[in-house]
Amino acid sequence: MRQSVITSRFIALMVCVSLFSLSWGIWGHQHINRAAVFALPDSMRVFFFNHIDYLTEEAAVPDLRKYVIGDQSEPDRHYIDLEKFGDHPFDSLPETWDAAVRKYGEKKLHEAGILPWYIQQMEQKLEQAFRNRRTDEILFIAADLGHYIADAHVPLHTTINHDGQLTGQRGIHAFWESQLPELFGNQYNFHVAPARYIPDIQAEVWKIIRHSHQLSDTVLLVEKQLLARFPKNELYRKDADGNIMKNKYGQLIFSYAFAKAYHEALHGMVEDQMRRAIQELADFWYTAWVNAGRPNLTELDDASLTEANKKIFKKAYRLWQQGKLWGIHSGSEY
Repeated sequence: MRQSVITSRFIALMVCVSLFSLSWGIWGHQHINRAAVFALPDSMRVFFFNHIDYLTEEAAVPDLRKYVIGDQSEPDRHYIDLEKFGDHPFDSLPETWDAAVRKYGEKKLHEAGILPWYIQQMEQKLEQAFRNRRTDEILFIAADLGHYIADAHVPLHTTINHDGQLTGQRGIHAFWESQLPELFGNQYNFHVAPARYIPDIQAEVWKIIRHSHQLSDTVLLVEKQLLARFPKNELYRKDADGNIMKNKYGQLIFSYAFAKAYHEALHGMVEDQMRRAIQELADFWYTAWVNAGRPNLTELDDASLTEANKKIFKKAYRLWQQGKLWGIHSGSEY
């Protein structure tokens, strides 16, 4: 695979993505994958930066498989409805896939969503790709893994009331994970700590899921309370004729004033979850590489590619240290 930060081959693919509402939205997924590259150690960062455009644009491809291709095996990889496992799911859910199958059966697990177990499977596949030193496989799996780790940080991906359909709040899913980042994400800080080794992948995955699920009630309750007291005529964005506007998916678009009020009432939750996703993704990539024996990644690229990107790499890394991302122009859904 030949891919540099200067060349992009996924423009047409991204046009297809824009036809569908995606988890975290195109904006969120692309920023998470891109930012995670810079948190890697030097021995990984140069290789990943050489392919940063691919990793960025590929971030939304799992949703393409779900919506464009209609891959029937894809949808349940993006969520887990924890309520389907009782009032205290974390007390009874096995951390490993085999143990979960023995306890609940595959049918029930797929109906409830398999996100935490699928992340574990993808981590193992990435480790094997590193071990085999196969560039295409490393990049493909690393980008995909970023998508699912990002999904695990969206609170509404862990609850049966995933779009507020049970509480009269339809549309909150895309509002939280797409409209808010698009409106306020340019103010976010994308700098995180250097990638850290994860000693127990299973435990780490479930720590992520537990934290996200703990936030799901707040996501719903804060919006419901705000809806009750916000002026109804100021709730949605309107065109010049006074008609309520809709996004490309036919969803009502909340006004900037309401979005700002909700974003502030969440006290930084969206930014915090995005930063957590960036950190975890870098940690997962790094852990897979270490477990594979720390293969020399610089040997996988032509030296001329690394040399061509050297100057722009330094600029991009300095910007990331300031909390900013260089060279990303994500599509807008709102």
